[in-house]
Amino acid sequence: MAERDVLETDVLVVGGGPAGLAAAIRFKDLLDAHNAKAGSKLEASVMVVEKAAEFGAHNLSGAVLDPVSLQELCPDFDAKNAPVSTRVTGDRVYFLTENRSFRLPIVPPPLQNHGNRIISLNQLVKWLAGEAEKRGIDLLAGFPGAEVLYEGDRVVGVRTGDKGIDKHGNKKGNFEAGVDLRAKITILAEGARGSLTKSLVPRLGLDKGRHPQVYSIGIKELWEVPKGTLPRGEVIHTAGFPLEEDTFGGGFIYGFTDTLVSIGLVVGLDYKDPLLDPHGLFQRMKQHPLVKPLLEKGTMVRYGARTIGEGGWYSIPRPYADGVMLIGEAAGYLNPARLKGVHLALKTGMQAAETALEALLADDTSAAKLKAFDDRVRSSYVKDELWKTRNFHAAFKNGLWFALPQLGLQEITGGHGLEDPLEPSAGYAEMQTLARYWGGGLGKDSFERPKADGKLTFDRLTDVYNSGTKHDEDQPAHLHVADPNICETRCKEEFGNPCERFCPAAVYEMVPKGDDPKQERLQINFSNCVHCKTCDVMDPYQIITWVTPEGGGGPRYDDL
Repeated sequence: MAERDVLETDVLVVGGGPAGLAAAIRFKDLLDAHNAKAGSKLEASVMVVEKAAEFGAHNLSGAVLDPVSLQELCPDFDAKNAPVSTRVTGDRVYFLTENRSFRLPIVPPPLQNHGNRIISLNQLVKWLAGEAEKRGIDLLAGFPGAEVLYEGDRVVGVRTGDKGIDKHGNKKGNFEAGVDLRAKITILAEGARGSLTKSLVPRLGLDKGRHPQVYSIGIKELWEVPKGTLPRGEVIHTAGFPLEEDTFGGGFIYGFTDTLVSIGLVVGLDYKDPLLDPHGLFQRMKQHPLVKPLLEKGTMVRYGARTIGEGGWYSIPRPYADGVMLIGEAAGYLNPARLKGVHLALKTGMQAAETALEALLADDTSAAKLKAFDDRVRSSYVKDELWKTRNFHAAFKNGLWFALPQLGLQEITGGHGLEDPLEPSAGYAEMQTLARYWGGGLGKDSFERPKADGKLTFDRLTDVYNSGTKHDEDQPAHLHVADPNICETRCKEEFGNPCERFCPAAVYEMVPKGDDPKQERLQINFSNCVHCKTCDVMDPYQIITWVTPEGGGGPRYDDL
């Protein structure tokens, strides 16, 4: 067994996104304020570990920011030149058919963005990391949390991943054993489908009595376009094409700057068609007559994809246990109706920090003490906002046209609608077999992807290149398939190997097995992985497990 260094801290934050950095900044500010007062002083440290090579590199969102939480965290954020200067100047919502667009005469309340800012989450996280550094907070980039450390059922820290292991599992000359980071309080801020959170929640029974989390995949590109193509601050949302009526999701187009446009498509990962291809649908969206003129004179400069936890209030697990709290999208604090989670990530991070300081002052980090975090959430605008949209995603279970009247009633009744709670989506289990969905044959549109022209539409590998993704290929694959034989037999026959389509980065590929062209095996091109975790969510047999790769590997989401 490798000897491991042990580092100790009082508060350990795992994940250097908006939630994690807000927790660290708020904790340090409160600690300094406490110690500035007369009386006893508390010596306490806070550390943030992040799997990316630098803070912000793995952070991706649409994104339109509600600045309410940032205002609380850093009241002078504008004076400090936080990268949130693009104010929303207008909202438009369209329903699309294949060749036409119909503008809604009224923007639905959840999509009204007056007072909000169009941002790059990557830029905001970099700025927050700078604010944390100014406060003397320990920031460790390139250190992925690989394993939760327990004493019984108490969380006592996290073990970081080993470095310097080759693809066969052997130690290389530069081998370094992961470090045991031990803490009185661990705050998990990994984002959607966090690998540590995924293992911790069922072990501690934190999901007992809660709905399962339901996810979407968000695919985004950043385009440089001629000035005047789309007004800076303009926000466009779309429903309908390229999605079928039984598939949850929609598109977005944001005027980020005078010459940069953010465009993306969100697709619910509870779709029924086993041959659905989110990346291919996004390419089709860009060919729509409403969208194409905005991009055809431009150049795509960056690409990314990520999962989004959209189950809502009923899907949030108990966010605390002995020695640990769950914040941001790690717990599911995201408003699916507004398609916003950054402000809730910031707020829950701050609330966890307030709870952590109280617990350390009382020398009590038990679940009973950390329950104060959940109490804070429930008495704040986090609960108020999420309660009103608690049945939003579930309303789409039977398709768009069934959802629309329910959404209207939910808006009137504060989220209740006709039934509360609505029966939740079954997520990946909603996917139907080829025989059931297509009657045993392949649908006419199943493989109709737009031919990539390299200007408006792109294949997966081109997009992966534009994501800046890099991994050392001489390391163990961080995508674990429990039984590849299922992929070659049952999955091929029953579902048509949907991993080849739901992955937006060409990671999964069925290739010839030996000399018989009818026999295929699964090839995992893990170096393409953009860390979206769609495979971990959507695999119909739940035999794919995403784990952290060697520290620093992954996408580089500059300006996304």
